[in-house]
Amino acid sequence: MIRLSSQDPMPQGLRGAVIALGNFDGVHRGHQQVIAQARELARNNVPLIVATFDPHPVRYFAPDVPPFRLTSLDQREELFAGLGASAMLVFGFDRALAETSAEDFIDRILVERLGAGGVVTGHDFTFGKGRRGSIDMLRDRCAALGVATRIVSAVEEGGEVVSSTRIRKSLVEGNPVEAARLLTRPFAIRGEVIHGAKLGRSIGFPTANLLMGPYLRPRFGIYAVTGRVLTGPMAGGPLLKGAANLGVRPSFDPPTELLEPFFFDFQGDLYGQTIEVALCRFIRPEEKYDTLDALKDQIARDCDEARRLLTDIEG
Repeated sequence: MIRLSSQDPMPQGLRGAVIALGNFDGVHRGHQQVIAQARELARNNVPLIVATFDPHPVRYFAPDVPPFRLTSLDQREELFAGLGASAMLVFGFDRALAETSAEDFIDRILVERLGAGGVVTGHDFTFGKGRRGSIDMLRDRCAALGVATRIVSAVEEGGEVVSSTRIRKSLVEGNPVEAARLLTRPFAIRGEVIHGAKLGRSIGFPTANLLMGPYLRPRFGIYAVTGRVLTGPMAGGPLLKGAANLGVRPSFDPPTELLEPFFFDFQGDLYGQTIEVALCRFIRPEEKYDTLDALKDQIARDCDEARRLLTDIEG
């Protein structure tokens, strides 16, 4: 899997590729359908490239909005590879791209610079300065330039369109099961394990602390989780199961926003290593406890509940 920048010349072996074009933040069922249609168009050994935007255009135009990302670039790259892509193309969304006309985006970028042989996108994709570019413009202009296009209709589930907005709503409401159904996998946070106050270790529940960074903040509370170690000597090991606190840790001062998974039956040093933690089930909201003993007793009950909820997940 190759990661490309839209600013760089397209490697000769990838010119003529079919490009699946979109934000693809969640890589959810709707996005997967766009990529599947692109893969179908890219037959007879034609490469498939999935293009995404980073930062997300919303972050460029409204830099102060709360964090909302569902995936990191590394996660998208891994997911795109699993869907059959030869490469991931990253459009760095900056002032130059924001001010590029819709016509120039097609002519100069997609066709001239990237050498697209085909373009596949969703029905609601817009592009170019002022979002003036529509799917009708894309279809007509690409046809005039000899570039094949496919426009993919929305995917519906339960009478509603599958969208990143719908998934974010499910997570904010504390419903990771619904989010996972729409994503086709649990929502997962990936990051480097950092040092904390080590209070969990002092009461028998050592945690691997992650900053949330640009990820969406799901409902704060206690979750049944699974984990993967991605770097270091334990990378590629068995799936870990655990319970995690997501939030500001109201029992401790000062409050600090963290994801803190405690993995069952695990021994090892994860500091400085990259892990991925998937939110599987919501157990309860955060609470403040007056004593460490009360907190410890509640954590033990949470761990028992998490073990029960994760019984059907193979480790």
